[in-house]
Amino acid sequence: MREIKIKFAERSSDYAIAIGGGRISGVGVWAAATLGNIGKVVVISNTTVFKLYGDEVERSLNSSGFKTSRFLMQDGEEFKTLATATKALKAMSTVGLERTDAVVALGGGVVGDLAGFVSSIYLRGVRFLQIPTTLLAMVDSSVGGKTGVNAAFGKNTIGSFHQPAGVLVDTTVLSTLAEREMTAGLCEMVKHAVLSGPKLMNETRLWLADREDTLLRRLIAANILFKAKIVAGDEFESTSRTDARSRKILNFGHTLAHALEKATNYSYFRHGEAVGYGVLYAAELSKSLAFLDKNDVKLLYDVVHRGGPLPSLANIDFDSVFEAFRSDKKNVAGSLQMILLKGLGRPIIVSSDGISRRQHEAAFKRIDKF
Repeated sequence: MREIKIKFAERSSDYAIAIGGGRISGVGVWAAATLGNIGKVVVISNTTVFKLYGDEVERSLNSSGFKTSRFLMQDGEEFKTLATATKALKAMSTVGLERTDAVVALGGGVVGDLAGFVSSIYLRGVRFLQIPTTLLAMVDSSVGGKTGVNAAFGKNTIGSFHQPAGVLVDTTVLSTLAEREMTAGLCEMVKHAVLSGPKLMNETRLWLADREDTLLRRLIAANILFKAKIVAGDEFESTSRTDARSRKILNFGHTLAHALEKATNYSYFRHGEAVGYGVLYAAELSKSLAFLDKNDVKLLYDVVHRGGPLPSLANIDFDSVFEAFRSDKKNVAGSLQMILLKGLGRPIIVSSDGISRRQHEAAFKRIDKF
């Protein structure tokens, strides 16, 4: 097992991310060591994941002295809503969850986002643990404390910053993932590699060539470490920062991704699939603004392609995508801040005011040929 610690300016937010194989069977011991002596935990999951791991997790928690209950949401991004959050809050209240108790998020990014959000607002905040079960959640959404739900006016536009008390990454659960879920996670890993630089990009390309399990575990740890360093330096994503270590850079690829998800009612793309297109879109815009060399653009197309097939864009209207940009939470002072590239490991934050609609539409048409 490997442990990565995130240390913030406010020490009360510090926590550790435990990474290893076969860890879910010992979740009770880990939870007790992380949380201390508490009574109740509510396990928030979805029906798909709970069938695979729920009984084992509850048994382990019970054997360590926790009194467990559960809330199971429906599976899918379209169910990450205030309505579902309200049901989860009611379940937490019904079992008498108190400020000294905790929530356990068992699932992918949707479960983790919703569980973190309800934990942040229930009784003005209770602790929660993240047990991510998808590759995307392991390398991205379980780390950093961003929580939230979707609304008709935008993705994750209702949310809060609420750091978990701990994260447990069990890489053996990846064996149960469908191909689309692996592709979604790989697209987020490509995003990190682009932002980090040539070393992580080369490691990512090596793994995509042979998909060896041991290398994947190291790659997951490297992705988590990269994100942890960025988050620790800018916990609340300061709106005034525009430097290359701002937490905003982690939104690379997400401007188009969130617009695609909104334009398709959150039911067509896996989040990481939309990010895959977003990475290519940002690369195309970077090239059109003379920031990025065409060879780097070609490299990104190659790496994203190796991650797996993405859903077609053929039936998606660009007008609806462009309109969705207006509700993006990266808008500051009336201008959308976009993360573009000057090269591998060289992100730049620019205002969309300097990018014409024609350039946006041209970039969209080019990635449509992917």
